[in-house]
Amino acid sequence: MKAKTSQKFSSAALQFIDSVVSLKPKVAVFDCDGTLWAGDAGEGFFYWEIQRGMVPSGIAEWAVARYADYKAGLVDEETMCGEMVTMNAGIPERLLDEASEEFFSSVIQPRIFPEMLELTHRLQQTGSQIWAVSSTNIWTIRAGVSRFGIQPDHILAVAVEIDNGVATDRLIRVPTDEDKARAIEEELPIPVDVCFGNTIHDAHMLALAKNPFAIDPTPELERIAVARKWRVYRPGKIK
Repeated sequence: MKAKTSQKFSSAALQFIDSVVSLKPKVAVFDCDGTLWAGDAGEGFFYWEIQRGMVPSGIAEWAVARYADYKAGLVDEETMCGEMVTMNAGIPERLLDEASEEFFSSVIQPRIFPEMLELTHRLQQTGSQIWAVSSTNIWTIRAGVSRFGIQPDHILAVAVEIDNGVATDRLIRVPTDEDKARAIEEELPIPVDVCFGNTIHDAHMLALAKNPFAIDPTPELERIAVARKWRVYRPGKIK
């Protein structure tokens, strides 16, 4: 499912899109939350599925308390991102995919940055390989990046092993910080030409690229981007 936009872009947006396409990248890698769309789809789906009773009440209570500890700095990023996925152990993957599609369509799709959507489509038209790398669960990212034409086998997100169609608590990967860069190096067949991210957790993967782009960066990432002369771009506001 490719989303389409009839958006009229600003001159700055058009200049940004054209400047990336002109690089003729063979491989382009995108972070997702805060880069392709505004907000954190991982956090959003976490609360959304709990409110709908998708996970047992005891696990839900533990998970909400655990996430509060994470926000307070008591649980590290990699651990929390993994636990937000392993808490779904025992749920059929088909239900997680269906729930993710419903969640993304109703909550996140209106937050897609139109120029990022246009950029991915333009890059695909010129033959670029497009990859998505995220520390959000694979089901929500799979639903989201389908709008951008990114294929399921070009997604590196937090994933668990699936047994007989059912999610387990056995993690396959948690791509965040250094592990985002490691996943790219392990899975991508050729070097990264352009890469896009928005937080400090994307810094290592951005450093892999010939042309790194900080998209609406957090202050921490912006300091790194300025110091390393990475391109900074801020998408237009979502109405």
